[in-house]
Amino acid sequence: MKFSLSWLKYYLETDATIEQVADCLNRIGLEVEGIENPADKLAGFRVAKVLTAAPHPQADKLQVLTVDSGDGNPLQVVCGAPNARAGLVGVFGVEGATVPANGMVLKKTAIRGVESNGMMCSVAELELGDDHDGIIELPADAPVGMAFAEYADANDPVIDVAITPNRQDCMGVMGIARDLAAAGLGTFKPVEVPTIEGSNPCPTEIRTDDPEGCPAFYGRVIRGVKNGPSPDWMQARLKAAGQRSISALVDCTNYLMLACGRPAHAYDLAQLNGAVVARRAKDGEMVTALNGKEYPLTSEMTVIADESGVHDIAGIMGGEHSGCSDDTTDVLLEIAYFTPERIARTGQALSLTSDARSRFERGVDPAFLDDGLALLTDLIVQTCGGEPSEVIRAGHPPLLGFEVAADWTVTVPTWRRDVDGWADLVEEVVRIVGLDNVVSTPLPRADGVAKPTATPQQSLERKVRRAAAARGLNEAINWSFLPQKEADAFGGGIWSLDNPISEDMKVMRPSLLPGLLSAAQRNMDRGASSVRLFEIGRRYLADSERLTCGIVLAGEKAPRSWAMGKAAKFDAYDAKAEVLALLAAAGVATDGLMVMGEAGDHYHPGQSATLRMGPKNILAAFGTLHPATAKAFDLDGTIIAAEIFLDAIPAKKGAGFMRPAFTPPALQAVTRDFAFLVPDTLAAGDLVRAIRGCDKDNIVAVRLFDRFAGQGVPEGQVSLAIEVALQPSDKSYTDEELKAISDRVVTTASKQGATLRG
Repeated sequence: MKFSLSWLKYYLETDATIEQVADCLNRIGLEVEGIENPADKLAGFRVAKVLTAAPHPQADKLQVLTVDSGDGNPLQVVCGAPNARAGLVGVFGVEGATVPANGMVLKKTAIRGVESNGMMCSVAELELGDDHDGIIELPADAPVGMAFAEYADANDPVIDVAITPNRQDCMGVMGIARDLAAAGLGTFKPVEVPTIEGSNPCPTEIRTDDPEGCPAFYGRVIRGVKNGPSPDWMQARLKAAGQRSISALVDCTNYLMLACGRPAHAYDLAQLNGAVVARRAKDGEMVTALNGKEYPLTSEMTVIADESGVHDIAGIMGGEHSGCSDDTTDVLLEIAYFTPERIARTGQALSLTSDARSRFERGVDPAFLDDGLALLTDLIVQTCGGEPSEVIRAGHPPLLGFEVAADWTVTVPTWRRDVDGWADLVEEVVRIVGLDNVVSTPLPRADGVAKPTATPQQSLERKVRRAAAARGLNEAINWSFLPQKEADAFGGGIWSLDNPISEDMKVMRPSLLPGLLSAAQRNMDRGASSVRLFEIGRRYLADSERLTCGIVLAGEKAPRSWAMGKAAKFDAYDAKAEVLALLAAAGVATDGLMVMGEAGDHYHPGQSATLRMGPKNILAAFGTLHPATAKAFDLDGTIIAAEIFLDAIPAKKGAGFMRPAFTPPALQAVTRDFAFLVPDTLAAGDLVRAIRGCDKDNIVAVRLFDRFAGQGVPEGQVSLAIEVALQPSDKSYTDEELKAISDRVVTTASKQGATLRG
């Protein structure tokens, strides 16, 4: 939403500067995206007078002018404008000025062998209009030497404000002025609505046959109008808002929309046939809109039509053939209230956006129909003349209120349909009064130690998040929506949106990895040599939402150095280490977990696994990403990923917040190393787990510390070196006891297919 400072002050009595206005807008939640002063573009341009004009000696279409720019030193200028002549007062760009239309910096130059200093400018070159056939002609009494920005009163900053979807009341300059006045920046000057009764009955029947989509439809005819250019003041305000002036009739409707947030439409009465009706479209009907494109309609859309057919996509865009032209003499004015939901669905279905749609789908003020029609009528009569008819009012708009009763019962203003409860009212008070001005008052607190407020799930998330950050992983926060292609790479999403914001946000994510992989791809495309990302969030399955932690490792594990040589790369064991560490932080006893396969089709089948608490309860999946999956995300090289299914971690019952006292053993532990030959198909984790369970009274830890295949090892087998830690309780082990334990280890290993190496 753009508007000039002078336009704002038409509705707001204030002495505030542009900076003060911007600060107040930001403070009350209307974010200022930019401020631009048109005078800045006109720096270096002055009012100047042509003293002499003579033909160019080398070019028939050029003239050599002598120009007085007010500094007492006439300059020679080569000019090709057909209207350049002695005595003309125009706009001169001095050396060093920048031409707004093309960014060219003016400098002394030679044109066909004749020196030229500066430039006499056209309207188009200064971006003041479309006329480029000649240079600007100012009145003869224009003060020579005056800065053109000052002469043209161009020092009028334009403010660009981002309007959130819930603030439909600020889609017009008047609404923004009302908000600033409420915040104490000045006094609101509401527009004076004229009383226009109409001198004759409306000759055209107006009605609404779709009260659900168009509850209210008001209109009147104005006969004898003369279309043409709109007044300069109106064109200036429209230009500040980014609107191109079209004609007086069209400009008046656009002005009402930008000033008051109220879209309206003017039809050429000569192009209408019979009653004008708001109705549902018929399936298969077509309409050619003002943008020249043809759109197919359905019965779920509201249109404005007559007996000949559809003229308007209601609330979004008018039809091409019924719009006003220079020959229009009689107009039908339409101002209506359209249901926001209907407008939004229609616009999405047709992929059609417009200024009118952006306001109607937010919800315009339903009580502003009569005032809006009166204001539009007054604008047109003052600008184009004509005789207005009486008003026809079809239907009834939904009305609200806005008052505070003695018992603090509050009714809401008609222009604030977003206020829907006490929370919104509190938000309004805080927004306008200012958060800094609200006194901080502590809530009463019960005696004693406060009870924990976090749920077990929240506590779990915090533990895992802190542990991941402590291990050097960077947290990412991604959308819960994915493009269909990314969801398909992970088996497809169960839930998809019928009307997504965009096609890139269509499917609810079945995994956290797609978002992390996209983030990794963006970082690596920007030159990141190492990516370590994690995210804690929810994936969306057929039965419920599942709390999950996702991890992606890519690029260099450690940079190259003189000690290590080339840079080390991540592998599947790094993912396993991260998973085990985070599970331990979550309170899982990781020593007893089973390492099994079936990590998923998106993982490399030979370089991935799952960690399970029992055969069926999968706590995590990890490993190297499948090359096809990595390719789907435009990722090169080895990509490591993992998912920890936090919802699968069993909740602890009755666990206190204090750890048991540390009681170190009285006797020193004993370690024994074993080397086994095993089939290369045997999972080392299965062997380790079996040995750990063969003597729970003595064996406290089992660790694989070497794996070897090659010379001295039979083909189809590998050598696994296992360290077993034994902890005596009340007395040291004897040789016989140690041998007995070792025998149990060897016997248990043999049942797994392992043979003790000689």
